[in-house]
Amino acid sequence: MSVEDLPRSSTAHGSGADGEPTRGARRFVLPAFFALYLALLAWIVMWKLEVPYLGMGELRQVKLVPFVSDDCNGASAPSEVVANVVFFVPFGLYLGLLAPAWPWWKATVAIAGASLTLEVAQYALAVGSTDITDLVTNTAGGLIGLALLAMVRRRLGERTTAVMTRVLSGLTVLILIATAAFVASPMSFAPQRDVWVSGPGMPVTSPGTGGDVRDRMDPEARDRQC
Repeated sequence: MSVEDLPRSSTAHGSGADGEPTRGARRFVLPAFFALYLALLAWIVMWKLEVPYLGMGELRQVKLVPFVSDDCNGASAPSEVVANVVFFVPFGLYLGLLAPAWPWWKATVAIAGASLTLEVAQYALAVGSTDITDLVTNTAGGLIGLALLAMVRRRLGERTTAVMTRVLSGLTVLILIATAAFVASPMSFAPQRDVWVSGPGMPVTSPGTGGDVRDRMDPEARDRQC
C-alpha cells in the first residue's frame, strides 16, 4: 500500500480547468517550499532560532531512554513532546505529495532518517542534547502528516495536489512570518550556553584563553554535566 491510494490529475503541466496548479506546480512550487520548510526546521531544532553557532563540546549529551528521566537528563516535557510532533507534520504532508508512489515503510524510513540526521548533527556540532524521544516524536509527527494527506485524498480525489499545494505554501509562509516575528522579539527558547565567568580566586578568562573548560563555565551549567 502506497501513500497515495487515489489517482492523481491527468493534467501534466500548468493549471487545470478550474485554474488550480496541477503537476507542473507540484514539480517546482512544492520542492521550493519544502526546501524552505526544511531550512526553518533545521534552524528551529538545532539552534532554537538563535544565530547559528558551534558548541564547545563539553555539553554534548545523549539520552537513549525516551520520555522518562535518566542519570543525566530529566523527563521529556509534555510541551516539548507536542512541539516535536507538530514540527514534523508538514514533513509528512510534503513527502506524501512529492513522493506519492512510495510505500508507507519507505516514507517512514525517510521521516525517521531526517530526524536522526538532525539529532546526529546536534551532537556533532555540540548545540543540543541528542534524545531518542525526539526521534520517536518527530517520526510520529511525520506519520500523522501522511495519514492526514491520505484522508484528504479520499475526500478530494484528483484535486488533492492542487489544494494541498496551496495549503502547504500558505502554511510555510505563515511559519516564516512567525519566525521573523519571534527573531525580532526579545524572547528566546535556546538552552543556556557555556558562560565564561571569573570565580573567587580565579583570573578573568574569555573564550580561547586556554585552561580547563569546566573551570570557565557557569557553575550551574557545570553541575548539569555527567
